[in-house]
Amino acid sequence: MRRIHVGNALSAFGLGFTVPYLYVYVAQVRGLGAMTAGLVLAVFAVAALVVLPFAGRAIVRRGPLPVLLAALVTAALGSLSLGLAGSAVSVLLAAAALGAGQAVMQPALATMIVDCSTAETRSRAFATQFFLQNLGLGVGGLIGGHLVDATSVSSFTLLFAIEAAMFLLLVVVMSTVRMPRAPRIEGAPGAVGSTKGSWKQLLQNRAMVQLCVLGFVLFFACYGQFESGLSAYGVEAAGVSTSALGTALAANTAMIVVAQFAVLKFVERRRRSRVIAAVGLIWAVAWVAAAYAGLGHGSQEMATAAFVSTYALFGLGEAMLSPTVAPLVADLAPEGMAGQYNSAFALVKQLALAVGPAVGGPMGAALHGPYVVTFLLFSLGITYLAVRLGRQLTAVQDQPWLGRSRVVAQGTASAAGSSRAHA
Repeated sequence: MRRIHVGNALSAFGLGFTVPYLYVYVAQVRGLGAMTAGLVLAVFAVAALVVLPFAGRAIVRRGPLPVLLAALVTAALGSLSLGLAGSAVSVLLAAAALGAGQAVMQPALATMIVDCSTAETRSRAFATQFFLQNLGLGVGGLIGGHLVDATSVSSFTLLFAIEAAMFLLLVVVMSTVRMPRAPRIEGAPGAVGSTKGSWKQLLQNRAMVQLCVLGFVLFFACYGQFESGLSAYGVEAAGVSTSALGTALAANTAMIVVAQFAVLKFVERRRRSRVIAAVGLIWAVAWVAAAYAGLGHGSQEMATAAFVSTYALFGLGEAMLSPTVAPLVADLAPEGMAGQYNSAFALVKQLALAVGPAVGGPMGAALHGPYVVTFLLFSLGITYLAVRLGRQLTAVQDQPWLGRSRVVAQGTASAAGSSRAHA
């Protein structure tokens, strides 16, 4: 598990190291123009949408570790090629490889966490993953920003070479992992059966389908707005400066880093569906704060403070979701299908992150009132969908601590299983 967490931190570090500077690199440093730079960012999303349906099947058949290693090598080649690419075609092909590799890392690492954890430790494991991801993104972006020079191609080549080296280092680290077979929670639908009709079986799982719908709304209404609609709204409607926008993003990360483990203690003994419902209400308050920032008649200082508070409240909700949603996906998956379910949920996330900026960006820049009202309603919709999802979950899925004794009993069914369960 320690190696897996190192993997999460390093992969997030690599992402934060380069992605914030892709637009500047392609459009200005390589002189390929704004349109090509926009296409590069779009290729990241398209590559993820193309590979994720196949990634889940590969994880089920081959296991998460070989798929992760292949994804890391692909991302390393894509990153190195991106640093050396000089034409539009080569840049787009390199971006596709990097985007595909990074997309597949997510469900592979999540499945490894599932396989190396029990129902008792899973929430804490995913909370640690989320904490390290945000820390890696922040540190990577900070260091990357000090290395790049918009007048020097070689500084960006060095940046992408370091990222490629990070991925290859991660290949070495993850190659030493020996995966156990984790005990399962009783009561998951379809826990016994074939994994052949994987997508059909997943779509027949009503709780998983409802969770995917809920996940789409979560990512669309929050994550899909951070760097598009909400930032545009802050600049255009609230009149915040670029430095204040940076402060808001820092407040979001700081809230996650500071609150993650305190929040974990609070949510561990609560119903998962109720925790997600509470996040919807917290985000509704965040949108009310955003409304005051852009539509109120207070001073500029008050508007800026309200806008920064919006990002901080989003961070609090994210900290509550990290030990809740990902473990729930794992517990809904039949035995041997965690990779498929993680990939399906990652696919939903990518769809939301592709649609969110496309819808929220223009609205946040021009339709200030309708933008806030729309996403306030989406946040309240999260609460409704979470309560509805709770009716589809078994008692153990919604309250995992109820099944701890049964998980231990199931894990000690054999001598080998016993040693792995206690480990």
